[in-house]
Amino acid sequence: MIKTPHHEGEQAVQKQAGEGGPGWGSPMFDDVIQPGFDQYLMRQRMLFLGGADATGAMWSSLVTGDPGFALPTSRRTITLSSLPVPGDPLAEAFAETADIGLLALEPHTTTRIRINGVARREGDSLHIRTEQVLGNCPKYLQVRVPVADGPASATRETRDGDALTPEQEKWIRGADTFFIASQADGYGADSSHRGGDPGFVTVAGPRRLVWPDYFGNSFYMTLGNLQLNENCGLLFLDWESGHTLQLTGKARINWAEGDRADVPGALRMCEFDIERVVQIDGATRLRWAFGGPSPYNPPAPARG
Repeated sequence: MIKTPHHEGEQAVQKQAGEGGPGWGSPMFDDVIQPGFDQYLMRQRMLFLGGADATGAMWSSLVTGDPGFALPTSRRTITLSSLPVPGDPLAEAFAETADIGLLALEPHTTTRIRINGVARREGDSLHIRTEQVLGNCPKYLQVRVPVADGPASATRETRDGDALTPEQEKWIRGADTFFIASQADGYGADSSHRGGDPGFVTVAGPRRLVWPDYFGNSFYMTLGNLQLNENCGLLFLDWESGHTLQLTGKARINWAEGDRADVPGALRMCEFDIERVVQIDGATRLRWAFGGPSPYNPPAPARG
């Protein structure tokens, strides 16, 4: 739950980056769903959630449904009639009211809305009360076009581990997008997106990833949370098969200039140590075809 308007972590990151000033942090975004945002939410078939499981581990999760499954019921409340699939680490979360980050992203229009607040699960529905609602720019969003759904009868398979397999490492090396969930006490949870050319995420080992942080909106909502709480969750989506790869662990901001010198566009690096891996094959029936890279993407770092 967001208790204070000024985020200590965001201010610390802005100061380190040489931006902002006293009292800075992300702006105090409206807590209401503005006209137009409600219609945007109602046409979505895919949302990305950020939250904690019963152990406190952070996860980024995918939830999908037919248009209208995300229903604004007032200017500050949303009901989701779909939940994460069985096997997803957040499938049983929010039994009690807890912080949630929500990202609605439309790849074919490269638009997105972020909603932070609190949520509680009741039966097969998730009820969300908004505390921050904002639209985001299209930076680093790759264009993807929806195609026909996969079969309804597809078998779902879940695999769990504490390190990446060689196949999962290859998946990440080829990824141009992932989603990240973070949270800090007193400031709420957040669900965000990271994108770049394939190869922008470096697999430094079966339990370690590194990626560049590019120029953004200077709000530092994700990095501000990580400044105060290293726990975070990542989600990689195979857009063509509907498989998901979820990681939870700890991330740190590396400001060393030498470590980013050979990474085009990098203002700093993020280093992520993996604690648990969940892969769900057939997590969603939705399918997307690649339509083109974001014009904002810097080149991926060269590989030796």
